[in-house]
Amino acid sequence: GMEVPEDEQYQSRYRQQERLWALNKEAARFFHSQLYAPVGEKGLQYVQKRGLSKAILTQFGVGYAPDSWNALVDAMRKKGYTDQELKDADLVGEKNGRIYDRFRNRVMFPIIDVRGNVIGFGGRVLDDGTPKYLNTSETIIFNKRKNLFGLNLAKKSKFGYLILVEGNIDVVTLHQYGFDCAVASLGTSLTEEHAALLSRYTEEVVLTYDGDEAGQRAAKRAIPMLEKVGIRVKVLKMRDAKDPDEFLHKYGPDAFRLLLEESSNRVDYQLAAIASKYNLKDDDQK
Repeated sequence: GMEVPEDEQYQSRYRQQERLWALNKEAARFFHSQLYAPVGEKGLQYVQKRGLSKAILTQFGVGYAPDSWNALVDAMRKKGYTDQELKDADLVGEKNGRIYDRFRNRVMFPIIDVRGNVIGFGGRVLDDGTPKYLNTSETIIFNKRKNLFGLNLAKKSKFGYLILVEGNIDVVTLHQYGFDCAVASLGTSLTEEHAALLSRYTEEVVLTYDGDEAGQRAAKRAIPMLEKVGIRVKVLKMRDAKDPDEFLHKYGPDAFRLLLEESSNRVDYQLAAIASKYNLKDDDQK
C-alpha cells in the first residue's frame, strides 16, 4: 500500500505547529528585550507603576511591543520566518498585500500552555487606545476556549486550589505576592473546556471576580460549570478594591490571605448575592 496521506498530513501539520511555537517563542524574546531597550521606556514605566518586580517580569516573560508598524516583522524575517508564518501566528495584519505588526505600543503577556509552548499573546495598551486588551485570535496553536493564562506555572503550586481571576495583571501580581496558584481566562468567560482543564489540576477553585454586576454574573455562570466536572467552588468577595491587583498593593498579602480563608462556599455566596437585592429589615422583602 502506497497510502500514507493521513499520516503525512498529520506530520506536516505538526511541523507547522512546531514552527509557530518556535516563532512565538522568538517573538516573546523580542518583546521582552524591547522592554529594557530605549524604545521600551514607556512600557517599562508602565509595569513599574503597576508595581511589578523585575523577577516576575522575567518569570512571565512580560515584554513590550514598540510603537512601530514593522519592528517585529523585521526582527522575525531576520530569524528566517516567512510572512505566511507571521500571518498564521496572528502576529501581523495585512493591508494591500503588505504585512504590519498587529501589536503596537502594548505591554505584552505571552500565553503559555501547560506543556510550556508559547501559543499566543495578550497585549495591554499604554494609552487610551482601544481595545484595552488585544489577544491573539484563533490559530492552529491557539484556542482561547481551551487555555488559561498562568496555568503553566499554577499547575505546580503547593496551595491545593487554584484562584481564578479576571485579568492577566491580576495573575502576575498574585504570583509576585506568593499566590502562585492564580490563573485567568483569556478575554472570554469561563468555558466548559476551561472547567475540564482545571479539573485535571485541582479539586478546588476560588473565584475572585470583580464585585460589579458583570463580575457577579460571570461568577454565577462559572459555578455550575465547575461543579459539573467535580470541582469544589468557593467565592472570594473583593472588599475595598476593585480587583486582587489593587487589593494587594493597598493592603498586602496577609490581608489577602484572610480574604481567602473567609471565601465562603457558593451557597453562602448565592444567598448573599440574592439578599443584597432586598432590604431584610422589611418583612415583605425578607
